[in-house]
Amino acid sequence: MKRMYVAGLVLAIPVIVALAMLLAPTHAKSEERKSQSAEIKVDNFTFAPATITVPVNSTITWVNKDDIPHVILSNDGLFKSKALDTDDKFSYTFTKAGTYPYYCSIHPKMQGKVVVE
Repeated sequence: MKRMYVAGLVLAIPVIVALAMLLAPTHAKSEERKSQSAEIKVDNFTFAPATITVPVNSTITWVNKDDIPHVILSNDGLFKSKALDTDDKFSYTFTKAGTYPYYCSIHPKMQGKVVVE
């Protein structure tokens, strides 16, 4: 009886370990799944949404829907677009967690925020 129990354990342990390794997500895979793309519309002198929350490694794309140019500039100078004419786009990938306020350097009252978690 003892031999059957030991033999069963000898067979079961490698199977359990293999299953655990297959089913357990790796850190890299979970980070890849979390990253995403998001869009902020620049329209009528506003950013929509004004605040957006995304995971690390996400790419934000600003699209100018106004008839006049806008320049997207982070408060800390981390990113800056060229002057975006109607339907022009600017993208930036956020690789570190934090809060990133930005504004239009042509129209400083236009303000927004990207929160990266």
